[in-house]
Amino acid sequence: MTPSRQIGFVSTRFSGTDGVSLETAKWANVLERMGHQCYYFCGECDRPQEQSQVVPEAFYRHPTIDAINQTVYAASWGTMHEDSGAHPDIKEHHRDFFSVFIRPTHVTNLIQEMKAYLKEQLYKFAHQFHLEALIIENALTIPINLPLGLAITEFIAETGYPAIAHHHDFYWERQRFINNSVHDYLAAAFPPNLPSVRHVVINSVQAFNLASRIGVAGMVIPNVMDFDSPPPPVDEYARLAREDLGVLPNQYLILQPTRVIQRKGIEHAIELTRRLGLPAKLVISHAAGDEGTDYEKRIHEFAEMLDVTVNFESDIVGPARGLTLDGRKIYSLADIYPQSDLVTYPSSLEGFGNAFLEAIYFKRPLVVNNYSIFEADIKPKGFQVIEFDGYISEKTLEDTRYILTHPEKALQQCEHNYELARRYYSFSMLERRLGLLLSDCFGEVV
Repeated sequence: MTPSRQIGFVSTRFSGTDGVSLETAKWANVLERMGHQCYYFCGECDRPQEQSQVVPEAFYRHPTIDAINQTVYAASWGTMHEDSGAHPDIKEHHRDFFSVFIRPTHVTNLIQEMKAYLKEQLYKFAHQFHLEALIIENALTIPINLPLGLAITEFIAETGYPAIAHHHDFYWERQRFINNSVHDYLAAAFPPNLPSVRHVVINSVQAFNLASRIGVAGMVIPNVMDFDSPPPPVDEYARLAREDLGVLPNQYLILQPTRVIQRKGIEHAIELTRRLGLPAKLVISHAAGDEGTDYEKRIHEFAEMLDVTVNFESDIVGPARGLTLDGRKIYSLADIYPQSDLVTYPSSLEGFGNAFLEAIYFKRPLVVNNYSIFEADIKPKGFQVIEFDGYISEKTLEDTRYILTHPEKALQQCEHNYELARRYYSFSMLERRLGLLLSDCFGEVV
């Protein structure tokens, strides 16, 4: 029996339905079930106030952090407006910008100034909650807040705090970070190679790349769900969800449960809906998110071109139930999944795939683009889904029509997938691996 520990989670935000926030909640759930106490340091937060320290500068959309990103990466963060609230030195450099590979002294000074402030706040966080270990959620992985990553690295180097760096998506996996003027910072802190840091990745490809790039081993802990506790049946609150989503009684509800960003491949879901030849409505649950609205405009145009009615329902599908300003019901995804007839997951790139696991958890048939991590880590376990390789083929259409019109076969597949997921992606698996990690951090005998 391992002793109870005070554990601090650190990230740019713990809020909403992004993958990092969702997985952090699952880790915290399991750790608290194991007897540990969890606390949170971030720039935007929806966790209990008494367990949190919110530092606005830790959020990657803080005006100064946003301005740094726009300056040091190859103009991939959009145009800076005069009213952005950014530091004046950053604004001036943005106007005189001439090379993304050169970092002016005043930009370096600002990064160092922000790093020092955030490091001071981390010391306060550790002392206030008497922390014994840290879990860093993606803040040492993807460099959307350079000062925070540097601050965390220096804090750990100065204190020797046991830390678990939970990596979701590395900067080398994202094109927008390739050309930059901060390679020295990326090499130092994204991620750092420090003796008290244990590294966790969410797939085997990341484990290989982590070892080859910085020479450290990473434990693979994929995304999880509580497969030992099946979802409850649809209740009275959610009874009219299909109607509120604009789905007619004779239509199939095809659910795209992701943000509207390019790598999600939503045009494939639109094409599938158009070519099925069945009465169906495609519902997209999330908005564009943090990567701009250009792709969302493209999706609207593509749907119009194919004469497909797509319902963008982020106004009434949210992290939790509630009411809109005009009094309409807000449904959670847990309300929508059980009432969908098919889930589309046509992503070209995923670190793992939260929506994949959610569809399995709610026992829904799936159409999946054969993205690399699905091919490497998930497919070999024997999941039964409708696959396609980069484009919607005639076989994809035939298999989809068959599943939609043969619900008994769909149920059989869904039950099979649920049992596999309970074996490989459950909270029980996560508890075992977190126990090993913490024992290693504190030098305990398992």
